[in-house]
Amino acid sequence: MKKALDDAALDILFREARSYNRWAAEGVSDETLHQLYELLKFGPTSLNTTPARFVFVKSAEAKTKLVACLSPGNVVKVERAPVTVIIAMDEKFYEKLTTLFPQRPGAANMFKDETYAQVTMMRNATLQGAYLILAARALGLDCGPMSGFDNAKVDAAFFAGTPLKSNFLCALGTGTTELLYPRNPRLPFDEVCKIV
Repeated sequence: MKKALDDAALDILFREARSYNRWAAEGVSDETLHQLYELLKFGPTSLNTTPARFVFVKSAEAKTKLVACLSPGNVVKVERAPVTVIIAMDEKFYEKLTTLFPQRPGAANMFKDETYAQVTMMRNATLQGAYLILAARALGLDCGPMSGFDNAKVDAAFFAGTPLKSNFLCALGTGTTELLYPRNPRLPFDEVCKIV
């Protein structure tokens, strides 16, 4: 077995990490966003499909477009966040498989079944969104993942004419304690797990 992370690292990634709603004025550099992707890209996906695509919304113009697509409860969260990531999914992800999974020529043919392609895309893009959250926390960023937006509006505003569809959003920055609610309970091992 490899050496486990120490308690301080596990606290950063899981035990002390929270979903933030408000943000300090401190920005997030483009260099940090590049570092973030360079970590998250190594998370596993089936057949290395990596269907997620990431739009880092930073500019005032892009934020205005995104805010117009949000549920009211998320408006201030996004307005104040230095960056909000649109975690999107490429419906044509399989077109990259000759590069991403060269050991199986013709792997793209598996996704001619549209239902199978959609399930694969959704599962793996969502996993990649989770990798983004863990990578962001590992780099010292706080996260505010969210639904609470109109997918069709986001798709029209950011992905018109492309095979990309929005999945969920995640604000990034330095979180503050404003509107930081007490941690909700989690279910115990014996309620949700079984060792067979």
